[in-house]
Amino acid sequence: MAVQTVATPSTPADTSSEGSTGSTGSTGTAPSAGTDAAVDLGPASGLTCRECGTLFPLGPIFACAECFGPLEVAYDLPEGDPEALRRTIESGPANIWRYAPLLPVPADVADKPNLNPGWTKLVQADNLARELGVEQGKLFVKDDSGNPTHSFKDRVVAQALEAARAFGFTTLSCSSTGNLAGAVGAAAARAGFRSCVFIPHDLEQGKVVMAAVYGGDLVGIEGTYDDVNRFCSELIGDPLGEGWGFVNVNLRPYYGEGSKTLAYEICEQLGWQLPDQLVVPIASGSQLTKIDKGLKELIKLGLVEDKPYKIFGAQATGCSPVAAAYKAGHDVVRPQKPDTIAKSLAIGNPADGPYVLDIARRTGGAVEDVDDAQIVDAIKLLARTEGIFAETAGGVTVGVTRKLIEAGLLDPSLTTVVLNTGDGLKTLDAVAPTSQATTTIRPSLDAFRAAGLAG
Repeated sequence: MAVQTVATPSTPADTSSEGSTGSTGSTGTAPSAGTDAAVDLGPASGLTCRECGTLFPLGPIFACAECFGPLEVAYDLPEGDPEALRRTIESGPANIWRYAPLLPVPADVADKPNLNPGWTKLVQADNLARELGVEQGKLFVKDDSGNPTHSFKDRVVAQALEAARAFGFTTLSCSSTGNLAGAVGAAAARAGFRSCVFIPHDLEQGKVVMAAVYGGDLVGIEGTYDDVNRFCSELIGDPLGEGWGFVNVNLRPYYGEGSKTLAYEICEQLGWQLPDQLVVPIASGSQLTKIDKGLKELIKLGLVEDKPYKIFGAQATGCSPVAAAYKAGHDVVRPQKPDTIAKSLAIGNPADGPYVLDIARRTGGAVEDVDDAQIVDAIKLLARTEGIFAETAGGVTVGVTRKLIEAGLLDPSLTTVVLNTGDGLKTLDAVAPTSQATTTIRPSLDAFRAAGLAG
């Protein structure tokens, strides 16, 4: 189907991010007045403000009515024998629903129509380790390109879908830099929801096609991602948005919890151990903050031994507001206008940026950035060493990992996990100019020899 394009609205509104939206002065629009107190979202007990701690009942709201701070899910997590909980998890399905006791979902979530993402490969990257000077057996790539729509966004959308069901929404929507649009379209199709998603008009063609193929409405907005997000913030407060579940707006608290499953899987795949170091891409910053939340939950539950870990954030230089703030020693993240090939990370006003700074500093990590040439080089490095074709965000994490090692900030003797959050087939333009046929020859042995390919 064709992408509809509409002009950017002129009414000012708060800018934010694909992973989280910050406050807009509104707490969201419910499909009907009030929220059913009997809503079943498993161990989720309510919502709590990350800034002032005010508690709210479960519902389709995302900003605190007291201070406009972001809301996140609060839990009554299972208590008791950690070994019994490990056995329960290990006996569960090979997807994120093995962690249902730790997520805001009903106990029967695995029986409902869903894309069932997760349990992607944790690749021991010894070839890449040799290239980067990392000790053998210590470097891993968490390859989330194996999800149903080939990005980690399937995790967060699966969570948001269950909240949408609980709150009676009929349309799934989002503002997206690409991967989220495809994940929403696919999840909606599988679950029988209508979908209508909004993207910048100039996304990579692979992401446009993947978002459109699922049959929902795909709307291009003239402007940057931050312009798209402003438009969606207006729509959610208008009667036109009645019955719409915006996965990264009014369903944001539940959506964000999907990223915790990356932390759960990494630790389980390491034999129920915390990694020493993680390198995580930053768009909105939500993924990084929720990975940290997941690690802390595993420690609290006794599922892993408590020990120090460092979290490093990775950005593209052409959109690096969090890295710039970190390097300057600032607590406030100054917005930037994106200009990078890493469009999935091109969020100039990341809502979770200040929380990322807190986590990097608290854990002893850092936030670093790499330019477009370094991103392309890192994509090709990962491909030729480990056979993993990463999208540009994966090039950012690998490139930043190399830069951190060279600067002495990342210890090459410690267990390190680098995230690849998407498939390189979605961002072919980034590597196409330098990734072509080696040569073209006539179909003869003589031509093959003349080309010097005989080895």
